[in-house]
Formats: sequence, structure tokens, C-alpha cells
Amino acid sequence: MTVLRPARSDDAAAIARLLDALGYGATDGFLARRIVQQCSHPDAALVVAEEKGRVVGVMSLHVIPQLALTGDFCRISYLCVDEGARGRGIGKLLADHAEACARERGCDRIELHSHERRSGAHAFYARLGYEESPKYFIRRLVR
Repeated sequence: MTVLRPARSDDAAAIARLLDALGYGATDGFLARRIVQQCSHPDAALVVAEEKGRVVGVMSLHVIPQLALTGDFCRISYLCVDEGARGRGIGKLLADHAEACARERGCDRIELHSHERRSGAHAFYARLGYEESPKYFIRRLVR
């Protein structure tokens, strides 16, 4: 049975493993601090999916207030299910949880960004009713 729960700093190694699968390696120096930071932020949530005491999925959410619209929006910043646990409904469980959180906070939509190389993720999100919105711009800030 899969259980969703808030992430804890002692989940850092498991979350790092999942983030590495998404291509975000080298998080050792700061991940535990980021987990605590995100879990204590009033407009954020970090949830893990756990089976038999093992973290098999992670999802990061942020609620973003809107100026010109009555509803806020919820952004799924990261969603990853362990490769060996895919196809068992864990991703849908996490996505359904995101929707419930978004509705509870008065959001009128959920958005996420998924790199063009993640075709399997795109098919998953399309099955859940997400629509493609192709323009996305970033400007990297170098420290």
C-alpha cells in the first residue's frame, strides 16, 4: 500500500536518488536544508510516496498568488516516481493529491514544466488531462 506523507529532512537521501533520476544530481550539500525550507513555507508542500517504509516518489508543490485573476495557481515543481515503482498508480496518486491541495487553496489551475526529452512524462500528464502550453522562457541568473 502506498502512503503519502509530508517529506522530512531524513528523507534527503531518498529524495536525492529520485531527483538524480530526473537529472538533478549533486544535491548533497543543500538538499536537507531545502527540504526543511520548503516544508516550512506556507505556500509550498513537499510530499513523498512511501511503500513499506521506502520512499518511492516525491512531489514538490507551490501555490502562487495571481494579481489579475481571482484564483491562484498551483505549480508542480518536481514529480518523480522510482523507475521500479512506475505503472502502479503512484504518479496518479501524487497528481490527485496536488489537485486536492490546489482546490483546498482556491487555485483555479495546476501547471508544471516537463522538459521536451521526457516523452513518457508527457504521455502520463496527457492521460491525466493536462494540456500542453508550449511557451516557456527562462533567464539564468549566475551567482
